[in-house]
Amino acid sequence: MKIRTILILVTVAIAIALVSLWMGQVSYSWFPPEASAESVLIDNLFSFLTTLGTFIFLGVIGTLSYSVLFQRADKYDESDGPPIEGNVKLEIIWTAIPFALVIWIAVYSYQIYDQMSVLGPMEHVHMMASAQAAPLENEETTENIEVFSRQWSWEFRYGDVTSTELHLPTNQRIKLALHSEDVLHGFYIPAFRLKQDIVPGQVIDFEFTPIREGKYRLRDSQYSGTYFAAMQTDVVVESPEAYQKWLKDSQSQKPTIAYNRAFSEYSQRKGDRWKIVEPAAPPVVNYSNSEMK
Repeated sequence: MKIRTILILVTVAIAIALVSLWMGQVSYSWFPPEASAESVLIDNLFSFLTTLGTFIFLGVIGTLSYSVLFQRADKYDESDGPPIEGNVKLEIIWTAIPFALVIWIAVYSYQIYDQMSVLGPMEHVHMMASAQAAPLENEETTENIEVFSRQWSWEFRYGDVTSTELHLPTNQRIKLALHSEDVLHGFYIPAFRLKQDIVPGQVIDFEFTPIREGKYRLRDSQYSGTYFAAMQTDVVVESPEAYQKWLKDSQSQKPTIAYNRAFSEYSQRKGDRWKIVEPAAPPVVNYSNSEMK
């Protein structure tokens, strides 16, 4: 009987493990496409946590369900349960296993963030340091771009070229210098799995590597005022050749005032009795993203 019970438990554990592994692989489809080298690291960590969490969830629910269905007292049995004292061996096991899992998760998470070299917010404040993500092997920073955030618009400067749309070459290291001209903003591209707070009065270096061509969305992850939801724009990842062509074509264009949704809406409601913060003036750029809505 004991051998049969052990075989059943082993079979159930294997079945739960297989379901958990499947769920971990399915979790990759819950996010936007992996558009940066860092997103691969983050998704691997999330898949691992999903697999582990599914195994624990199914194990706990299975145990509770078995107890409710097959180990409950008879209908009219109101007697006390047997006076069982503590089991030292069992207590050691159910203490050691969670402890080992927590250490495992902590070590793996630390390794991921160590590869990305992500610094916490207090380290930024006290060390004036940068959040730098993991470069590809034998890769050096190739593009330096300044990012200016203000209520409520983004502006990107590539030397002599300015734009309201962020263009990036694929498979090359990108180094952004993040500036805020007023309040706290958040640089967040979901497809890159990266987010960085932009602190007023500080220049924060932020590095990553785009690996997938396409058009993605940059959003302000911090509530920065009335029109913060309109503070978003496109991120265009293209081949190095297309990127250089875009830079050359944009450099030849005359700087003009960019369309800004927040400024436009504010101008139309100046007579409104509600007092709100006046948006910053629209940036003057070589290349304007007309879809910044």
